[in-house]
Amino acid sequence: MLLAKVALGLCGTVAVAGVYTFREGVMRVDEDRNDGRHVHVWVPAAIVPMALHVVPSRHLERALEHAGPWLPTLRALTKELKKFPEAEFVEVQDGHQHVRIRTHQGKLLIDATEPGETVHVACPLVMMEDIARELEARSPAA
Repeated sequence: MLLAKVALGLCGTVAVAGVYTFREGVMRVDEDRNDGRHVHVWVPAAIVPMALHVVPSRHLERALEHAGPWLPTLRALTKELKKFPEAEFVEVQDGHQHVRIRTHQGKLLIDATEPGETVHVACPLVMMEDIARELEARSPAA
């Protein structure tokens, strides 16, 4: 009976941790090439802002020098993009190259194709806003 209680507690903990981790969705980067190389990176969106706490401060400071002035713009942009859950922003077709930027179900989707290579990026807007907020808090100007 004790073993069953421990197992139930462990399963409950894993379930709650899974729900918490995936509550914001998944950030996805997929690259497919005709030469057979493929890169597929799927990361729970909740982990990305948390990962900023383990980035060495010298790297973060250098990134904030370049990105710092744009962080309020990024926060405002992500906040406004949430108002457009299904919107097409850019679609460019030039010969065999095609780029499409849109929002779909709370994610910013960027799709680019050209002969021999296809790249798809899906980034949850909530994650982008969290990153901007976290970086603004760490910015020396804050």
